[in-house]
Amino acid sequence: MTNIAITGASGNVGRQAIEAFSDADLTLFSHSESEDLETTPIEIADRDAVADALEGQDVAIHLAANPDPRAEWDAVSGPNVEGVYNVYAAAVEHGLERVVFASSNHAVNMGNTVSPTRPESTSGQPVVVRPNERPDPDTYYGVTKVFGEAMGQYYANRHGLDVVNLRIGWLLTRDELRETVANRDGAGERYARAMWLSPGDCQRVVRAAAVRSLSETPMTAHGISRNSERFLSLTETMLELDYRPRDDAAAVLDDGGDSRDGLETG
Repeated sequence: MTNIAITGASGNVGRQAIEAFSDADLTLFSHSESEDLETTPIEIADRDAVADALEGQDVAIHLAANPDPRAEWDAVSGPNVEGVYNVYAAAVEHGLERVVFASSNHAVNMGNTVSPTRPESTSGQPVVVRPNERPDPDTYYGVTKVFGEAMGQYYANRHGLDVVNLRIGWLLTRDELRETVANRDGAGERYARAMWLSPGDCQRVVRAAAVRSLSETPMTAHGISRNSERFLSLTETMLELDYRPRDDAAAVLDDGGDSRDGLETG
């Protein structure tokens, strides 16, 4: 297994990424010190700091960002724009093989939201979204994710870097999913049912994005569970990355099914 750097390692997705690579040599970075993880604090918008951080790495899983879909531009432009450039520039400087960029469903969700002021909602008849269709950001946060995908395309085409733009859904445990749905209206529930990403599936898709051979670069993949009510297409992700999601929001919410959160191999 190659040397893997994870930015934003203390976040929810970062913690699942760590679990996915128990057999790898990981270097962990976070915005501030963590009480339960051995991470190196880094300001992702600091170009020199990021360049130093990625020296000696083979793969960068770039999760560091302001994750608030309701944030104003000044709050996201530094970490989500300058930070992305810094990671890609450092990846080329140090000869990394691959960058996995944590994009988001919010990069393509405007057409399926109830209104621009409610980014975590889904209209009654959502349109299927495939990875190769044009971006349709629903917020400034979504705009920064479109920027990150474009930056990945530039570095893949200009520098031959392997790039996976992973559009992550909504990472929740089973209990969090149930609680979230119980406190939302119909449009909010539809969004949760469509976008749920279980911890186990999160581990599976992040690992696949980091280690699977790519038939083309950049590759854009949707990172959600096998939800029967999804509208982000999983076909491309399953074919290109051999991603095999095992969990379905409907099984958790409707049937009381025991959707397993752990990562299983084999």
